[in-house]
Amino acid sequence: MTIRVLLADDQALLRATFRILIDSCDDMEVVGEATDGAEAVDLARVHRPDVVLMDIRMPGTDGLSATTTICADPELSGTRVLILTTFEIDEYVAQALRAGASGFLGKDVSADALLDGIRTVASGDSLLSPGATRSLITRFLTTPEPSALLGPPDALSALTTREREVMALAAEGLSNDEIAGKLVVSPLTVRTHVHRAMTKLGARDRAQLVVIAYQSGLVQAPPTS
Repeated sequence: MTIRVLLADDQALLRATFRILIDSCDDMEVVGEATDGAEAVDLARVHRPDVVLMDIRMPGTDGLSATTTICADPELSGTRVLILTTFEIDEYVAQALRAGASGFLGKDVSADALLDGIRTVASGDSLLSPGATRSLITRFLTTPEPSALLGPPDALSALTTREREVMALAAEGLSNDEIAGKLVVSPLTVRTHVHRAMTKLGARDRAQLVVIAYQSGLVQAPPTS
C-alpha cells in the first residue's frame, strides 16, 4: 500500500526537497503541498492523506492549530500528523502531542530517518524516543492545562491488569519488543494489549496512550533534580 503524504511548510525549497525524497520511494507519494496551517487543513480534507508532515511555525494558522483541527476531525481519523520543525523545544513537542500529533522530528534529521518516521506513524505507532518521552512528560505533560487532560484517574477502570501493565511500560519509552521481553510474551501479544487499551481509552495512537498514562497517574514522572 502506498503511503500518501501531505507536506505543510512555508518554505518552498524545503517542500521541494521533501517531495523529491518522498516521491523517490516506491511505497509513498506526496499528494499535496500547503504553505500554512489553514491550507494544510483544507488539503487534508480534500486528499485524506495517511500522514501530514507538519511544520510548527508558519504564517497565519500555525502547525499546532492545524494539527488540533485535523486530529479533532472524525473524517480524518485515518490521518496521522508528524511534526517536523527546527524548533525542537519540549514545550512545542508537548503541545503537539496534546493536539494529537503522532510524533516529531527535527529538520536536521537524515533522509533515511525522515522516511522511516513517515512509515512509523503511518503504521499507527508513535515516533517518540524513550529519552524524549521522559523529558517532555516530566516537564510538561504531568502539569497540563485542565482543558488538555486526556486521562482522568477513573479512565483506567476499563483496562485489564495486563493492559495497564503494558501501557505503563510503553509510557516509560519501551518498544513492543522490549515490553515482550520483560513480560515474557510475544510482541504480537503486546501490540494487541496496546491497541485494546487505545480503543478503551479513546486514544488516537500510542503517543496519546503515553500522555494518558501519566495524566491519569498510572505512571509517575521521576522527580526533577
